[in-house]
Amino acid sequence: MKSLTINGSKRESVGKKVSKDLRNAGKVPCVLYGGGEPLHFAADEIAFKDLVYTPDVHTVVLDLGGESYNAVLQDIQFHPVTDAILHMDFYQIFEDKEITMEIPVHTKGVARGVKNGGVLRYNLRRIKVKGLPQNLPDFIEADVTSLKIGNKLYVTAVASDDYKIQHPDNTVICQVKTSRNIIADTEDEEEETAADEVLSN
Repeated sequence: MKSLTINGSKRESVGKKVSKDLRNAGKVPCVLYGGGEPLHFAADEIAFKDLVYTPDVHTVVLDLGGESYNAVLQDIQFHPVTDAILHMDFYQIFEDKEITMEIPVHTKGVARGVKNGGVLRYNLRRIKVKGLPQNLPDFIEADVTSLKIGNKLYVTAVASDDYKIQHPDNTVICQVKTSRNIIADTEDEEEETAADEVLSN
């Protein structure tokens, strides 16, 4: 799993006014959980660009005044109008402790059923897994090449010794659906048109 370093500074004062002042200065108020007492800190909003605006998962090294903490992003709040980052929560991770995370799914290949006119539908875009931080991937690759129309790809297809999947074995990642409904709709429209012509004659 890739790791990003974010430089920030611990903050003693908390509260709405302090948070507002930080945001006005281009900084984001943050909290780090998981290591005992919650640790409050702030960092420049621009420092989070590569962490927030990516579909994949990254661990981060928080460098707070010379002290480093390994963590993962747990929650983020955006301003409803400007999309500016209002607040971020991080969770501290340790090499010897398993964590549970949702990892995005990337599909590989073109499904056989799609080549035959079917449509690939996603049921699950992120898979919840549990494992040691160093064993967790940035994304999980799912090969859909062999899927025919009507076939489903289950989470068991992406099982790995590196992590434990936290979904039942019959959970579907994606499936190839037939586009027969479109044909049926067209036929219905043709029947209605024919009926209208009979009525008008």
